[in-house]
Amino acid sequence: MRLPGRYDGVARPIVTYGSNEVLHRPCAPVTEFDERLRRLVLDMFASMREADGVGLAANQIGVDARVFVIDCPDARGEDVVGYVVNPSLTLLEPVDGEPAEEVTEEGCLSVPGPYADLARAFRARVDGVDVQGRAVSIEATGMAARCLQHEVDHLDGVVYVDRLPEETRERLLAEAAGPQGELPA
Repeated sequence: MRLPGRYDGVARPIVTYGSNEVLHRPCAPVTEFDERLRRLVLDMFASMREADGVGLAANQIGVDARVFVIDCPDARGEDVVGYVVNPSLTLLEPVDGEPAEEVTEEGCLSVPGPYADLARAFRARVDGVDVQGRAVSIEATGMAARCLQHEVDHLDGVVYVDRLPEETRERLLAEAAGPQGELPA
């Protein structure tokens, strides 16, 4: 599921919270598996790297498509690198004394700057397909599992701050907006 030359794409601007409706509604399933999809995935990896992120959903660069990329360490510190088209998320039961969930800081490229504690399942799996339509799965723990959940949330139109209490969400959005009161587009 690794894509050769995965960072050879063109970095695109990150869509920020409230600046584009595509970030706040479920994304369309991918139905065409062509060179444009491959190029999108390459651009997503490049955009994630340019923004110093660990995961990125297509709608975060303004594209209405159920695709995400990830380059994030798991609970053992091993990098989980890949992408999934049309992912479905499964929260998995803990294994060998693992916690069912973990509360830790979470942030988002679309809400630049602030972080907030958020509970997420410690172990998760996504199933979907690659750019050629072949079945793929990513199973992960720790931060990588958090990233899988975070990115699928994006594809469902949910930004992590939407999961927080309203007062906390408003404070974080104000912090991300900065002194001018607007999130950068």
